[in-house]
Amino acid sequence: MDVAAAFDQTIFGIRLADLWQFIAIGFAAQVVDGALGMAFGAIANTLLIGVVGMPPAQASYRVHIIKCFTAAASGISHFLSGNVDKRMFLRLLLPGVIGGAIGAYGLSNVDAAVIKPLALGYLALLGVILLLRGMRDTYEKGTARHVGPLGFLGGLLDAIGGGGWGPVVSSSLMLQGTEPRKVVGTVNSAEFFIAVVIAGTFLDQLGGEALLAPTIGLLVGGVAAAPFGAMAAKYLPTNFMLVLVGSVLSASSTIGLYMLLET
Repeated sequence: MDVAAAFDQTIFGIRLADLWQFIAIGFAAQVVDGALGMAFGAIANTLLIGVVGMPPAQASYRVHIIKCFTAAASGISHFLSGNVDKRMFLRLLLPGVIGGAIGAYGLSNVDAAVIKPLALGYLALLGVILLLRGMRDTYEKGTARHVGPLGFLGGLLDAIGGGGWGPVVSSSLMLQGTEPRKVVGTVNSAEFFIAVVIAGTFLDQLGGEALLAPTIGLLVGGVAAAPFGAMAAKYLPTNFMLVLVGSVLSASSTIGLYMLLET
């Protein structure tokens, strides 16, 4: 069998020639998420829907399933790199899980078309503020406040809007002056538990068949990228990280708003 024929073979309904694009999407999204504490869902959803042409519901389902694995790998990497604030982690965990559960089970009774544009607008504004703050010569440290409510809101929006845990929680904590690498590591570590709650609801509603196909490529790429994101979070300068966070957040949120207006 020649190389071309080999790439035409299928595994779980996927042509091997197509599998690489899903691996690349998972890798790119997780490198950014692991380094900045946000945007896996936003980046992966945008690429799956806008580039691959996948239906939004299927894209969101796959992304949340993959988050269970990538968040676990990323959280372990951050813990080993010393990026996790244990007290902040505990303050985020329970409210985040409760918010995710309420959002997942109440999604059928909530008009996501109304909530998602508001959330994206808020995130785009946060991105601009962080971008401007990162361009300053000095970084003003502060103490994290309202951690529990932020966790609840992040979990709720993540379930309802297909993403939002990292952007809402990480951006808000950084805006208060909390050390970026600790925010990134802690928020990424807590995300695993929120993802499990949301993914479990999707699994119950849509069944296991939708786990096949591109999910495999996203999983391989995402897990492989997790250690690189943790290393980047540990060594990138604070102001540079803020500029990156602001840029990624503003860009992904603006693209999301544009896609909503086009539908």
